[in-house]
Amino acid sequence: MQRWLITIGIIVLLIGVLWPWISKLGLGRLPGDILIKREGFSFYFPITTSIIASIVVSVLIWLFRK
Repeated sequence: MQRWLITIGIIVLLIGVLWPWISKLGLGRLPGDILIKREGFSFYFPITTSIIASIVVSVLIWLFRK
């Protein structure tokens, strides 16, 4: 369990450090992400981005188990 927490922490740290370059890839603005803007209110729900992130994490976990 400790190894997994450390690994997840390192991954989150790397994503944070690399975010300026990752944001240029277009993540967070994919078709299927919901954005509602009204006067004095905005709501953003990244459905497609969440699905892609889930698939990537699942593949990485699958690869680490082998």
